Amino acid sequence: MITGELRSQVDQLWTTFWNNGISNPLSVIEQISYLLFIKRLDDLELAKEKKAKRLGKPVQNPTFLPEKQGARWSYFKNLDDSEEMLYMVRDVAFPFIKELGGKAGETAYTRHMKDAVFLISNPALLSNVVAQIEKIPMDDRDTKGDLYEYMLSKIASAGQNGQFRTPRHIIKLMVELMQPSPLEVVCDPACGTAGFLVAVA
Repeated sequence: MITGELRSQVDQLWTTFWNNGISNPLSVIEQISYLLFIKRLDDLELAKEKKAKRLGKPVQNPTFLPEKQGARWSYFKNLDDSEEMLYMVRDVAFPFIKELGGKAGETAYTRHMKDAVFLISNPALLSNVVAQIEKIPMDDRDTKGDLYEYMLSKIASAGQNGQFRTPRHIIKLMVELMQPSPLEVVCDPACGTAGFLVAVA
């Protein structure tokens, strides 16, 4: 169950995007998701570094190699220069997550991410959004679920009667991940325009 405080934080974040020209609900959730993903990668890396330090050993399988330290949330969130922050996120961190786990097109993830676009071009907007995301308590697993559930409800309420069309690149990713065969039964109870069913055919 989402708390009033978390609801207020998400609403404020949503309003920040809206007031700065990013008003498509799908674009808002996409941009927030990219930033949350970058933050989560850094949180996991910080936990690995803490464990390695405690054991007196090097970090095993580091996500961020020395030349990619600028792609870390813990690095760019503290930058005072919003222009530099925008450069680090748009030109270092975002390309880094697009190719995480392989070159473009090698895995379902990289095939999906190859067309991903970082829409935040205003340094002040990015700085504001990063500061707001930093305040959201993400330690609790339930909070992450509540956060996305609430953001998805905002998308649904933005459409007429809660209906909206799933973007083609999301449909394509889901079909590639599921890899349905001709002998399987496919059910899409919320089919609307049947985009998923058409993509499976």
